[in-house]
This record gives sequence, structure tokens and C-alpha cells, in this order.
Amino acid sequence: MSLPAAFVSVILIWSTTPLAIKWSALDAGFSFAVLARMAISALLCVALLIVLRIRFPLHRRARLSYLASGLSMFGAMALSYWSSQYVSSGMISVLFGLSPLFTSLGAALWLKEEAMTPSKVAGMLLGLVGLGMVFRGGMHLGEGAIAGLVALFIAVVLQSLGLVWIKRIGDDSPPLAMTLGTLAVALPLFLSVWWLADGRWPSSLPERAVMATLYLGVFGSVLGFALYYYMIRHMEAGRIALITLITPVLALLLGHGLNNEAVLPQVWLGTASIVLGLCLHRWGGEWAAKWGAASTNHDSKSQ
Repeated sequence: MSLPAAFVSVILIWSTTPLAIKWSALDAGFSFAVLARMAISALLCVALLIVLRIRFPLHRRARLSYLASGLSMFGAMALSYWSSQYVSSGMISVLFGLSPLFTSLGAALWLKEEAMTPSKVAGMLLGLVGLGMVFRGGMHLGEGAIAGLVALFIAVVLQSLGLVWIKRIGDDSPPLAMTLGTLAVALPLFLSVWWLADGRWPSSLPERAVMATLYLGVFGSVLGFALYYYMIRHMEAGRIALITLITPVLALLLGHGLNNEAVLPQVWLGTASIVLGLCLHRWGGEWAAKWGAASTNHDSKSQ
């Protein structure tokens, strides 16, 4: 697949995943919906590893990586599916748009690999302002919305710290093997949650819920993950960062147009603040350097 096609595909997958999460839980419950998705993903990963003859490492670093990824996936996905009962799909995407900010903060504190420059700090503060606006909008969205937003915030933090933990381990297992190892750790936990929360096999499922679960299992978990790692290997980080700027806005529009979800002005303002914070966090240093160089050149010419 060409890089532009992979880029557009990941945007579409990440933008539609929150809405698919809501649809997949229709009449099935959040615990069964996430368990079914992960089971489908695991079966598909096993089949692909066999067909493509991709190795599945089991050395110590690989096992640690599977554990870190599996635990963070379980926490993030379980909370996301639970919160989807109370929060719109657009707001799920908006809050997960904050993950680059928390990942960067975790990398700076845990890995000591990034300096907290003024532009990065300003970007994080803008993101927090946007988060506050989104929470304020959630107060008008009915009972359970604030609890759902808090659960989503914890999910974003867990996912971000999980990424930092994985990077600290430094495993180089193939992406599909990493996906299967992650699911092998997370699946028993999802099964336990379903058993404790519900434990019943749904008597019937709407066609929309079935199709959404299949879509998430195939595209949301496996294809989206593989394409993202493909882009990391072949594209500049700056271009990949554009994905997190586009998906929240697109997800809000999709949720409003396809699921009749209300989008209050505070949510739009919060989204704009988060997107601006992401831009400042990612490119603020480069903009400041270019501005400083341009000013220096202008001064030298004036003299």
C-alpha cells in the first residue's frame, strides 16, 4: 500500500472507531462488545502470522513488551467501552486526541528523552484548557456523562503511559506479533470483566452491532495497528502527527451526522483548544526557531 493510502486509511479508521464502539455495544453490553472485538482480532492475528510466516518472539524483552501493552490496552479499552454508554463518540475521539501530550510528558519524565521546552509546556496547558471545556460541556449531556469523561481521561493516561513503558522496554518484535502478544495478555482480563459484569451470551444482536464489532476486530485493531507501524517506519513524525489533529474533528462530525449526537459549543471550543495545543506542542519549537532566524536575517540586512 502506498503511504498516502495508508495515511488516509488510518485517519478513516481512527475517526470511525469511536462511533463503531458505541454501535457495537447496542443490546450487547460494553463487556461483551469489547470481548468479541478482541477475540476476533486475536483469531485474525493468528491466521496472518501463520499465512505470512511471521515469527512470534518469546524472549524476555518480548514477553515484557506484551505484558506492558496488554495491561495498558485492557485498561484503556475497558474504560473506553464502559464510558461509551454515557459519552458521545465524538468526545471519545477528542479526549484520545490528548494522548500525544501525555505520551510526551511521560517520555520526558520516565525516559528523559525530551526536554520540556516552553512551547511544549504551552501546548500541554492549552490541551488542559480544552479538556476543561469538554468537561464543562459534558455537564449538560445527561446523567453519567461526567463519570464517562473521567473514565475516558484515565483511559487516555493509561494508553499514553503504556506506550512509554513499551518504548522503555525497547522490544523489536514484528507489529503483528506484538498485536497478538498484547491480545494474549488482555483477552483473559476482558473475559473476566464480561463474566463478572454480565456473563450472559446475548440472545440476539442488531445487525449494526454485529457489523460494528467485525469492523473493529478487523480494521480497528489489526489493520489500523499494522498501517500505523508501517507509517512510523516510512514517514516523518510531523506528518504522522497530523492524524491526531484531523480525527477528533472528523469524529465529531460523523457522530453528529450519523448518530444524531449533540455537539455543544463548549465541546467545539475545547476541541479547537486541544488541536491548537497539539500544534504548539509538536511544531512550536520549529516555528520559534524559524521566526528567530528570520528576525536575525532581517536585522543583519538592516545594518
